[in-house]
Amino acid sequence: MVVGLRPGPWPSRPEMIAQTLHLTLLRHGRSRADDEGVHEGRYDSPLTEVGRVQAQALAEYWRTHPPGFDLAFCSTLARAHETARIITDMLGVPLRPDDLWREWDNGPLAGLPRDEALHRFPLPAFRHDLDPFTIDGGESQAAIRARALLALERVWQTGVTNVLLVSHGGFLNSVLRELTGAGRGWFAFGDTGFATVELSRTSHTAVLTAVNLTPHLSIPVAAADTD
Repeated sequence: MVVGLRPGPWPSRPEMIAQTLHLTLLRHGRSRADDEGVHEGRYDSPLTEVGRVQAQALAEYWRTHPPGFDLAFCSTLARAHETARIITDMLGVPLRPDDLWREWDNGPLAGLPRDEALHRFPLPAFRHDLDPFTIDGGESQAAIRARALLALERVWQTGVTNVLLVSHGGFLNSVLRELTGAGRGWFAFGDTGFATVELSRTSHTAVLTAVNLTPHLSIPVAAADTD
């Protein structure tokens, strides 16, 4: 079992690497864009006061029910970064902000009211995975999948046992699809909802053990579309 972090990407002796990597995938708290009713994606919307309270409640829950995180990664977008900082500061967990954990690049949809976005960029009858997010730009699904795998590879290569990943509903879905082979399935993530995955280091096995957990909230929060 690994104790702490080492300067290199792997522990020096393979036998020190735990057989299972425990992942907790957490969506950020409520953001200003949620209240504004606009597309979020790469729109860098901060947490609302409600979102901060949600993050603080989860931090307190985990303080009294320690999950044993060795390390946390987070998106560099404000809503996820602040959520992660609130939690890791209380738990004393090292935090690594990483652009790979940012939300899908939704191109010109970022920050647009949903009605306006639907009018200006109507959903196509078919969009290939190699097509950009909109006709005017954004990430393709192929690029998002590649980014999800690279993000997971960075986590894998730390050699630690238990990792918190703070990101966004859309990108966390992309990560779960890559881990589980769920294709186009959709996994719910409400504000500060989290999923847990057990990833074997000795076989091609990933077990999704829970989705959209919110034990820290007195009133469960409905899942958001993405963001």
